[in-house]
Amino acid sequence: MRPVRYLAIGHVTQDRTPDGGFTVGGTVTYAARTAQALGCRVQVVTSAADGLDLTGALAGVIIHRIRSAATTTFENRYTPEGRTQIVRSVAALLTSEAVPPSWREPDIVHLGPVAQECDPSLVDLFPGAFLGLTPQGWMRRWDREGRVVPAAWEHAEVLLPRADAVVFSEEDVAGDEAVIARWAGQTRILVVTRGPAGCTLYVEGVPEEVPGFPALEADPTGAGDIFAAVFFVELRRGCPPLEAARLANCIAAVSVTRPGLQGTPSRGEVARCRAVVCEGRGERDLRVGQPEGGSG
Repeated sequence: MRPVRYLAIGHVTQDRTPDGGFTVGGTVTYAARTAQALGCRVQVVTSAADGLDLTGALAGVIIHRIRSAATTTFENRYTPEGRTQIVRSVAALLTSEAVPPSWREPDIVHLGPVAQECDPSLVDLFPGAFLGLTPQGWMRRWDREGRVVPAAWEHAEVLLPRADAVVFSEEDVAGDEAVIARWAGQTRILVVTRGPAGCTLYVEGVPEEVPGFPALEADPTGAGDIFAAVFFVELRRGCPPLEAARLANCIAAVSVTRPGLQGTPSRGEVARCRAVVCEGRGERDLRVGQPEGGSG
């Protein structure tokens, strides 16, 4: 069987670590690595400075990089009140011209902006593809000091009806349930992730709470992106939305037990989560909080 072709578009980022160093991050990075673990053939369209080395973070992923004077750079600070983000620099905009003509027939296209970088016109390039949106980067702005705050999603009314599935966190809309309900009524399938509590799944506007899986949290960075990649791939493969959301919750729970990109799942972890969710085995078989020690 031919592997699912997964195309992720957005900025690969350079994230400052607590020790003052940097690591590669961004929605497309976490999503691409997760799609690999799910057996997909993965391509990434991004923009970054030449000095950013992607060979380790995206090994095995086919990358089309638009050269930029800067790489999008974030600093994440986690407190009991939630995450504070600081943006230090932003790479070049990604438009339809950024996508090679031979890349325009994927099975799944995932638009994953982190800093307003994905031009909405990108949705017009892939008429036959499953369109997954993680609009977080369209729902944020930053002040002169770079502090990131929620912002209105300018093109929501246009893009929501076009999408096959949309995933974002309750933090992205500052917990505004009225906005969530309105958007859920404008798209086919929408998920609001809620951290350890799991997520709310909306199908044709009808909500259903999907509980999370307990885990020993070390670092939640990227968990929502991992959730989205699993959810999009499983939907594209024909999985019912509720089952896809449960599997995505399970794999996202595994991801938070390790820091940064180490949290992206291995194929073995995907298989164990699938056994728990799809085959009805006990959750003790998952061993959340006892990770394998890396992705692969």
